[in-house]
Amino acid sequence: MERIANLERKTNETQIKCSFSLDGTGISKIDTGIGFFDHMLDGFTRHGLFNLELSVSGDLAVDAHHSVEDTGIVLGNAIANAVGNKTGICRFGQMILPMDDALVLCAVDLSGRPYFAYDAAFSEERIGYLDTELIREFFYAVSYSAAMNLHIRVLAGQNGHHIAEAMFKAFAKALDQATRFDERIKDVLSTKGTLA
Repeated sequence: MERIANLERKTNETQIKCSFSLDGTGISKIDTGIGFFDHMLDGFTRHGLFNLELSVSGDLAVDAHHSVEDTGIVLGNAIANAVGNKTGICRFGQMILPMDDALVLCAVDLSGRPYFAYDAAFSEERIGYLDTELIREFFYAVSYSAAMNLHIRVLAGQNGHHIAEAMFKAFAKALDQATRFDERIKDVLSTKGTLA
């Protein structure tokens, strides 16, 4: 059975509709109103082989912060809902991904305990219409809403576009690995017998 989550979130700052499938083929239909952010989420979808439909209407006249952060919250919740009870999944995933000059490490543990570590710096304040400081806010929101342990570390890179793109693709590959089923795992992969 395909693992799908359909969510809506409405606040005074954003209105978001999201349909997310872990067992997709890399198809996306994304409109956040922030072109570079759409590009990053499309890369996440395609390289994780997920399916994602995402519509975001936010207060971009203020800035992009609420739209990006709330998208992270919704996507994190969608990941958690789609993963379900975690029976039979690998739980851990990791990727060191090159993107031209950039090299990014991403590691994921679907432990049920949120933790976020981020080691990255951008020389640019903005890429397209996305403030680079919001990339950290997005991944922080995803990690805590999905209750995952998420580490992202930039090992090399000069070009901000390449660094950001490598982050999203590395996260996609690590998450895909963590959510795969392994027939040898009969329950949840934990000595405690639970992932919470």
